[in-house]
Amino acid sequence: MSQIGAPRGRTCSRSPRSRTLRSVATLTSAVLAVTVLAGCSSGDEADEAPAAAQDNAPAARDRVADGGTLRWAVDALPTTLNTFQADADGTTARIAGAVLPALYTLDERGRPRLNPDYLESAQVVETEPKQVVLYKLNQQAVWSDGREIGAPDFVAQWRALSGRDTAYWTARNSGYERIEKIERGKNDLEVRVTFAKPYADWQSLFTPLYPKQVMGSPNSFNDGARTTLKATAGPFLLKTIDRKSGDVTLARNPRWWGQSAKLDTVVLKAVPRADRATALAAGTLDLAEIDRSAAERIALALRDARAGRNGAQAAAAHGPGAAITPSKALKSWALAHGSDDDKAAEVKAARKKNQEAIARYASAQDALAKYVVRKSLEPAYTQLSLNGESGPLADERVRRAVARAINRQELAESVLGPLGLPAKPPGSHLALAGQAAYADSSDALGGQDTKEAQALLADAGWVPGGALQKPAGTKAGSEAEKEAEKKAAEKAKEKGKGEKAEGSTGAEKAEGSTGAEKAEGSTGAKKAEGSTDAKKKGSDTASDEGLYIVGDDKPGDRRAVPAPVVGANGPEAGTDVLTPAPAAARESAALLARAEALDTGTGSGARAAQSVAKPDRGVAGAYAPRGTAAPVTAPEATKALGKDGKALSLRFVLPSGPGSESLRAVGDRIVRMLDAVGIRTEVTKVSDDSFFKDHVASGDYDLALYSWPASAFPATDARPIFAKPEPASDGSLLVEQNYSRVGTDRIDQLFDQAAGTLDEEEARDLVRQADARIWAAAGSIPLYQRPQLVAARADLVNAGAWGLATPRYQDIGFKKPESSKGAERNR
Repeated sequence: MSQIGAPRGRTCSRSPRSRTLRSVATLTSAVLAVTVLAGCSSGDEADEAPAAAQDNAPAARDRVADGGTLRWAVDALPTTLNTFQADADGTTARIAGAVLPALYTLDERGRPRLNPDYLESAQVVETEPKQVVLYKLNQQAVWSDGREIGAPDFVAQWRALSGRDTAYWTARNSGYERIEKIERGKNDLEVRVTFAKPYADWQSLFTPLYPKQVMGSPNSFNDGARTTLKATAGPFLLKTIDRKSGDVTLARNPRWWGQSAKLDTVVLKAVPRADRATALAAGTLDLAEIDRSAAERIALALRDARAGRNGAQAAAAHGPGAAITPSKALKSWALAHGSDDDKAAEVKAARKKNQEAIARYASAQDALAKYVVRKSLEPAYTQLSLNGESGPLADERVRRAVARAINRQELAESVLGPLGLPAKPPGSHLALAGQAAYADSSDALGGQDTKEAQALLADAGWVPGGALQKPAGTKAGSEAEKEAEKKAAEKAKEKGKGEKAEGSTGAEKAEGSTGAEKAEGSTGAKKAEGSTDAKKKGSDTASDEGLYIVGDDKPGDRRAVPAPVVGANGPEAGTDVLTPAPAAARESAALLARAEALDTGTGSGARAAQSVAKPDRGVAGAYAPRGTAAPVTAPEATKALGKDGKALSLRFVLPSGPGSESLRAVGDRIVRMLDAVGIRTEVTKVSDDSFFKDHVASGDYDLALYSWPASAFPATDARPIFAKPEPASDGSLLVEQNYSRVGTDRIDQLFDQAAGTLDEEEARDLVRQADARIWAAAGSIPLYQRPQLVAARADLVNAGAWGLATPRYQDIGFKKPESSKGAERNR
């Protein structure tokens, strides 16, 4: 594993590939970078409905009151207002959605839909000799300075994001580099975009669309748009950013040509997630994404209100006053009024403190009863990432064993079940249920199967008691072995000990031979270990605080084994390995055949896959060679696994922040599942700030939990996440955003083909084929779609848990009182 400060894999792309930066949505911190709105098709219906419906209190506009201010929580103030910069975040995206043109928005099924506020039409009008897309703009669409939205804005954005001018500091340029030219059409309201090569995901471009004042020069792009926008064109305007108060204020746009915004202002307030329950109780927020504990607190307040209990009664029932029994209260009163002045003062102070806590709790419960919790599934999924760069997980058999040991359904139920949300694990890395490209391809890897996991580990050489065995030292028939045998024979002949001495000495020399070590590659491994160790000493590595080794403190029939070492001196320090080991080739072929059969139903692998497939149990013989026996006796199965004197141990890195309790609980379950098949884990808890930057992105982990947002354009947006890493000249890896460092040429080819076809059905099929192969590679295991919990004022409508859909900002508002009369603006 690479050490902090000395990452093995670079996350920047220096290859000819187009760059796309997708946001990593960790469960404990803000989104690191914004995702572009994306979509494969606006046509056919997906076969499967979304896993959970929207919950945003929909209301017709004539039932929404005009005016008012919405106070909406965000994680932090934006560091930039330019969504195409690397440090753009969720707040950047929210502001852009309210103030900038979005040519396409996503519906409740996560499919892109033409936005009539900006476009009358957009379609491919030519395919030969080149693809041409004709945009017909809404004739009323204007920037806030009064200028019409037109071709000059499209041209400026294309030039800034094409990658041809390196003076622009862009985070992504996917799609824009395919454009050959942009021209004015028959009139100022038509824009013709000609592509140098076909691009299926053309609908992802120009959303958001910035004015030419922002995109027209590197200075305005790099610096100017970080703190202000020279012109906007949405239902709201960017009014102020107050960094002292932590507020961003958006005001209704008087030049907006569409249906007028119901709200006068939207105030985005920077409130950390850990503080949102307090802010809600104080009445300073109207809308906020919250965690499970805050949701439970609101649900409790609502139950109390329905039962007729006020805050004080609630505090006595389940708050700070719940532990005060009559006898304790009497004893406390007696001590407070007793003859021992010091004790009386101490008890009086404690009674006062407790009374204040009860009062605060009572007040908070009364305030929280004015909110409701709206819930759905977030457009993002949490995955277990397996770092395949080096160590045991460089062997695809070990990665598959980890995957087969995990019960994804149990993990999904543990997170989503208590919230009353659907708990079906995602079947795709590239789309979520309801989206056009979604198909469950998880059978390409197979479900939870303890015996199959153990068989895979055994085939990879990890066996019970292997940590106590000495390395074999040589390969059969190696030059070192032959030399050792020759010397042993000569020595035995001289001493006259005959055949017995010859065998004994030969064995000893073969075992300890330096040549044998060299033949095995262990000398190279030692060099790599030494190099990594030197880096470790000179870098700021994570401490061992919070680390424990699963199995050390458990009773049972486990044989004692030496604790593995983390880092450069650990069991598997070595070189970059991205392709399957030769010994795994036969199962790789069968597995990939299964992947092909699952998603195409044709091809050379279809018949082979059908001949070996078992319903709902993966592929017999595709994961471990036929005849490989899994450990069957209970005592044997509970022993830790090892190979060549080294224990099988994986470093599991988890964030330690206050909002990551649920994530750590999932990690604990995974640890137990892996322990059941003999895989030991070293759990290291690190700060939220260093979790992603210093561990996931740098490759300093074996196992990690983090999330990716869904995209309606998987051929474009998902490619850098699963692209095969490329070696750099200095020996490191260019990983783009493939933090598992597992990839294949075939997966890359399928993404390229999907992005380059204009046949929508063919593009979806290619994406599904790519997903089946991603499952087969076992670099990441989707576990569950993330819950989306939003606290909202009970009278707030058209806002809450949007699920896969894009918010429609102009419709958000407060419900009109039932007694209100008179005409309501609805334009």
